[in-house]
Amino acid sequence: MSGLEDLYREIILDHYRNPRNRGELPSPPAARVEGFNPLCGDEIVVYLQLDDPSKGDDAIVSEVRIGGQGCSISQSSASMMSAAITGRTVAEVKDLTRSFKAMMSIHEGELDGGEPASAADADPGESRLGDLEALRGVVKFPVRIKCATLSWNTLLQAIDEA
Repeated sequence: MSGLEDLYREIILDHYRNPRNRGELPSPPAARVEGFNPLCGDEIVVYLQLDDPSKGDDAIVSEVRIGGQGCSISQSSASMMSAAITGRTVAEVKDLTRSFKAMMSIHEGELDGGEPASAADADPGESRLGDLEALRGVVKFPVRIKCATLSWNTLLQAIDEA
């Protein structure tokens, strides 16, 4: 498993060193939302533009930009998120967010000495996570889960405001 962990570490570091979709969008028309983790000081700014917000869950993410500063986990997660949601509908983004957050919490029972979660317990959408799977190891460090999910929670707020 060491090889897989090394690959995941490289993916995280690549997104941290070379963040995707870094920058700003004019607000409006883009929604601009700030997220902050007071436990560690991570800051995320999400700029989200939908093709037609009146379409609700059928609206498509036409552009997303990420700003802020923080640890490698929060910044890598934001970069991976921005790459994963561009061109998707709001409904697909919400589904992807649920899958990502399920992955971030699926092993909590194991951390407390409980039974390992079975594949049947996993969200069926989890297999669609792609590079986001690299963040799976974060669950071994519960205090870092908030770092990984900060951008996703901020994204959901941006969707509500768009």
